[in-house]
Amino acid sequence: MKKLTLWDVIYAFDLSVACVISYVLVTELLGGFIDPADTLLGGMWAAVATLFVFRETREGSVSAGVSRLIATSVSFALCFIYIALFPVNAAGLGVVIGIGTIVMMMLGRHDDIVTTGITTTVVLVVAALDPRHALEQPALRLLDTVVGVAVGVLFKWAASYAVALAGLAPVSSESAGPAENG
Repeated sequence: MKKLTLWDVIYAFDLSVACVISYVLVTELLGGFIDPADTLLGGMWAAVATLFVFRETREGSVSAGVSRLIATSVSFALCFIYIALFPVNAAGLGVVIGIGTIVMMMLGRHDDIVTTGITTTVVLVVAALDPRHALEQPALRLLDTVVGVAVGVLFKWAASYAVALAGLAPVSSESAGPAENG
């Protein structure tokens, strides 16, 4: 078992605080305007977006954030069009995932196909659970993602700078761990 370093503890603390802030921002932001279940789903989706972009380096976080936003935007557009035209069902889910895969391939973003597919699946299944508010789902999940990505990237950058300013720079690249200054 690996011995935890100060870097590991800082990373875990920063990640957990960032996820809580993403969750609270979205649940408080949406709480008075939409159904409570959608509010909780939004908080969860924002926290997941934060987890997705929180990487070992600032550059890695920005890159993951861009990937997440592109994948979610493609899914948003495809799901919105589909929901506006058709009722959600299993065949439609497959069609939208397939089209999303082709779009991501055409964009040269093969690594983001899975994220696009996961986002599409969540949006369409949630839309199927509440057909009266189905058309709201793509925009709500895009908003949740934007909040989660922004919080995750900002917290990663802020923590990296705080660690550097405190003089807690790693002794070697092996001991740098997740909170390295990169």
